[in-house]
Parts: sequence; structure tokens; C-alpha cells
Amino acid sequence: MASPNDDQKSNGALTRGCQWFKALSVMSWVKIVVKAAEKSKQIANDDPRRIVHSLKVGLALIVVSMFYYFKQLFDNFGDNTMWAVLTVVVVFEFSVGATFKKGLNRMIATLTGGALGAGAHLLATLSGTGIVTFMKFFPSLKARFDYGFTIFILTFCLISVSGTRDSQALKMAQDRLSTIIIGSCTAILICIFICPVWSGEDLHNLVAGNIEKLGNFLEGFGVEYFQVIEDDDQKRNEDKSFLEGYKSVLNSKSNEENMASLATWEPSHGGFRFRHPWKQYQKIGTLTRQCAYRIEALSCYIDSEIQSSLEIRSITQETCTKISTESGKALKELAIATKKMTRSKSANPHIANSKTAVEKLKSELKIRLREEEALLLDTIQVGAVASLLVEVVECTEKIAEAVYELAAVAEFKRVEATVSREQPHLLHQREVVQPHHVITVVE
Repeated sequence: MASPNDDQKSNGALTRGCQWFKALSVMSWVKIVVKAAEKSKQIANDDPRRIVHSLKVGLALIVVSMFYYFKQLFDNFGDNTMWAVLTVVVVFEFSVGATFKKGLNRMIATLTGGALGAGAHLLATLSGTGIVTFMKFFPSLKARFDYGFTIFILTFCLISVSGTRDSQALKMAQDRLSTIIIGSCTAILICIFICPVWSGEDLHNLVAGNIEKLGNFLEGFGVEYFQVIEDDDQKRNEDKSFLEGYKSVLNSKSNEENMASLATWEPSHGGFRFRHPWKQYQKIGTLTRQCAYRIEALSCYIDSEIQSSLEIRSITQETCTKISTESGKALKELAIATKKMTRSKSANPHIANSKTAVEKLKSELKIRLREEEALLLDTIQVGAVASLLVEVVECTEKIAEAVYELAAVAEFKRVEATVSREQPHLLHQREVVQPHHVITVVE
């Protein structure tokens, strides 16, 4: 028989175990909450517009929920009022273009699906849904109307099936269409007029930023590869983040395609008129990535374990540095012109300088390397770097042509060329009052 002391000991151990478990649970929940708060803060800091978007969604839900609190409105639509709330939840996206796309798709698909489904028979159901499902396999239609096709099939089936049993099918279709239009319009209007996020503007800034990242790398490549900086402390303290910027350009294709697709749905805003040439941005993005691939190959030679001797590299140091620097300056000029939406040819002098340096580099490789008694491996590496820089110049020229084409088609504002008194060979840009004339001043 157990003694009272044994029972007390067992009860005390059980109590301490429960307390320890509760304390552990509380600490675990505290850690989870803290981690969630830190993650939320990080996400908000990355893009503060996300906080505004959350508030806009909440505002839209409050607006459409008013139907439940006004008896007259609720009596008109009844339980179908819920479709307005559901529409806001489904349609409201981060950008105006995405919201427009889903909202219009949902309204048009509900209208057509309900209209056809209201009087459809079983055969029409089979043929109607079959045709629309088959149309989803067309790439051009699927890219823009995939969500609309899904809503069409859903509405068509609901109305046509219920129509065989319910004489109020037409009234149900009308109420549902009305509430969906109300929910979609509410989401679209709030998305446009309260801190709008334009996919087209994001695409414009993304493409310009990618060009600038490549320019930053090329401007600093000569110093890094030829090890111009000899002070070790200066090397350690120098910010070399510009050498990593090109990596984000390599993976930007999907973002650019998605933004370009959504931008076609957006109304005219700012400097972006209706039917803005968004496909031209994709062309520039493709050329930018091609240049980034060459830059990625160049970056491998900076930290390569096998380096050619400084004597061999000194043969092409001046010309290679000139090529990379001038190409970098040209790309940064193109990025600035794109950001400011101006028709500027300020990159042309830098492109011309880089092409001149390319010709000089070719002659040096033919003459001087032939005279040097260098190791074959050293010669191959220097030649590889030189070849990549020549390809970078070609890519830079193609990017410039694409940017100039965008500026012409999009009708960016022109700038006039002026000549500096101190440096007559350098061109400077300023805005022209009359946008259809270019004035060149030669002193």
C-alpha cells in the first residue's frame, strides 16, 4: 500500500511537469510571435507598398460589406451579396494591371456565362464548356484570359444546371452579375485612386535598373581585374557590391514578362500613354540578359585561382580598362535616359570610344602578344577576357539601338545637345522647350 508521502511526491512531480510544459509552451509561442514580427518587418521594409496594399484590401472589404448593414440593399440581392465580398477577395491584387485583368475577366465571364447558361440545355452545356475549355489551350488566349475562361465555365454550369430545376435561375444570374460588378468595380477604383501600384512603371524602372547594374560592373571591372589598387586596407574597405548586381539581371525574365502582360491592362497614367510599347521593354530585357551572361563570364576571371602574370595583363590593361569603362558609362547613360523618359543620344560618344578601343585592342593582341615569350595559358586567358569585352561592346550597341527605338515609339521628350566650354568634346543634355526640334551648338 502506497504511503501518503509517496502520493505527495508523485503529485508534486506531476505539478512541476505541468508547470514546466506550460512555461515551455509559452516560451515557444513567444519565439514564434517574435519571429513572425521580425519577418513581417523585413517584408514591409523590402517594399512598404505591401502595407498600403493590405489596408486597401481591408477598405474594399468594408465598403462591400455595407450591403449587409443596409436593409434595402440586402433585400434587393439577398444571399447573393456574398458574391461582392468574395469578388473583392479574389480580384484585388497588388498592382492596378493585375486587378484590372482579374476584374474585367470576372465581369465579362460572368455576364457571358450567365447569359448563355440561363437558357442552355444539356447539349449546350456539353458543347459550351467543351469549346471554352479547348480555347484555354491557345497560348495567346490563356496568357490573358485564363481566369476569365474558368469563371465562364463555372457560371455557365451553375446557371444551366440550376435552370433545369429552379425557375428563378434568371433572377439568380442577374443578382450574381450585379454583385460581382459591384465588387470588381470597388476593387478597381480603390486600387487606382488610393496609392496605385502600376505594373508598367515597375517594369520601366526594372529594365532601367538592370541596365544600370551592368554599367556599374563594367565601370569597376578594369580596376578589379588588373588590380590597380595596391593598398590592402583600401581593398578591404571598398564596397564591391556592384560586382554582384548583374546576378539579379540573369533571373529577371519571368518578372519582366509578367509585368509586361499586366501593364497592357492598365489605363494611361503618368508618362505611359494608352497602348504603350510594353513589348519593347521585353526586347531590351532580353538584350540586357545577353550582356549579363558575358559579364558573368568576365566575373569568373576576377577571382580565378589561375591568373595570368601581371606582365602579360599589362599588355592589354589600358585598352581593356578603356573598353569596360566606356561601355559602363554608355549603359549608365542609357539607364538615366530611360528613367527620365528622354530621347538622348549621350551614350553614343562612349560607344564610339569603346569601339575605337576594341580596334586598338585587336591590333595589340596581334602584334605585342606575338612578340612576347609568354606562356600559352597566360595568353589564352588574356585573349578570352579581351574577346568577352568585344562581345560586351556589341551587346551595348544593341541595347542602345533598342532603347532609342523605345524612346521613338513611346515618344519620349527630346533633349538638345550642348557643348561645354571647358571640354568641347563632351556633350551635355538639357530639356528642350519645343519637343520636335534638336539643336546642336558647335563652338
